[in-house]
Parts: sequence; structure tokens; C-alpha cells
Amino acid sequence: MVKGNLYLIPAMLAEGNVASVLPEGTLSVIRRLKYFIVEEMRTARRFLIKAGIQYPIDDLTFLVFNEHSKSQQLDEYLAEAMNGNDIGLLSEAGVPCVADPGSMIVRAAHESGIRVVPLTGPSSILLALMASGFNGQNFAFPGYLPADKIMRVKKIRELEKIIYEKDQTQIFIETPYRNIQLFESLIQACKPETRLCLATDITGVQEVIMSMAIADWHSRKPDIHKKPTIFLLYH
Repeated sequence: MVKGNLYLIPAMLAEGNVASVLPEGTLSVIRRLKYFIVEEMRTARRFLIKAGIQYPIDDLTFLVFNEHSKSQQLDEYLAEAMNGNDIGLLSEAGVPCVADPGSMIVRAAHESGIRVVPLTGPSSILLALMASGFNGQNFAFPGYLPADKIMRVKKIRELEKIIYEKDQTQIFIETPYRNIQLFESLIQACKPETRLCLATDITGVQEVIMSMAIADWHSRKPDIHKKPTIFLLYH
């Protein structure tokens, strides 16, 4: 039996018109799928309705896979593809498998001989890097920094050292309700000449992207509390 494909489906980063963010080629694939692996059922259903799914939403099959799922059960998620049906792996926001647990599903698909097809869509990390004016040929994404303030400041100083030694942009994120604490740690830990870019609510109606030296940020109070924000450091 011919196996189905695993399509990696990007989701919206913010509220808005799906057609203005996702290309028609991606939407055409999404609309014909009946089987989905998702992080959260409610947001997935809402997104698919906006994307114009051609089947009644209650006729679709959803399997939830997130950071709490057990890796031993991966075969269950790919059973439909093994039976010849195409499956969509849908991220909660942005592209699957980047700052996202979906990579475990993709690895299992490769090991099972299932074709993996990444679809075009928004990545907050890459969009922020594009708009930052920082080095886009040498960059790293450490993900989340420590929640503990002392450890967070220590990690920031380590990353800042790498920026100057390796000419490398550092990109990281935070749970939105802790954005201000992270911003304050950056102001405290970094050299005045180090540059910080904040990219907030990317592709949304309140999108703000600002890039300047730490010394200039001292007189600014960015509106980033509880708003999705990408942080970038460079020199």
C-alpha cells in the first residue's frame, strides 16, 4: 500500500485574514485534508474554519500532540498515513517543529518511510530576524532563557559574549507574561552598545518591530506585556 504524506502546516501568528498570510498553495493542501495532528483542539478547529476547510469540521479527525504527550505512542499518530491517507501536522502558531514539539512526529515519519512535506507560512523567528537588521547568515536560537533572575542574567551575558566573539545574532523568546522581566534583565546585563531588537505581534494589527542600542532602550518602556515577542541581540 502507498503511504500518505505528512504535511507540516504553518498556523497564523496573530488574528487576521488567513489569505493575506498563507499562500494559496498552502491553503489548497489544508482544505483537502481530513486527518490532523494538533497541539490544541479548539484553536486548530478555529484556524481550519478560517482557512476554508472543505469538509464539515465534525467530520475531521484530530489527534492532540503537545509537550505532555508520550513519545512511545508516536505510531498511533501516523497510523492513517501508514494506511495511505495524508495527514496535517498543525502548529499552535507559526511553523511546526521550530520551538514546537512536532519534530518528534516528523522524526517518526522519516523512520517509517512517510514523505514529509513542509508548507510555506509565517515563522516569527525568521520574520523577526529579517526585520532586525542583524546578521542573518550566522544566528542561533537558544529558545527560552532561565526563569530565575540570577540565572537569566548569567545566560544573557554568556550569549552577549558569543555575539561579539562569533559575530552571531542571538534569538530567544519568553512566555508573554514574563516579557517585561526579560526586557529588564537585558537592560541590566548587556553593554550599552549592544543592540536589542523587539519584534512584537508579528503579522498582527498591532505589530511593532524596534531595533536599537541598549543605551537607547533605557529611556523606552516597550508595550510587550502579554504580547507575543521575539527578542534578538547583536552588536
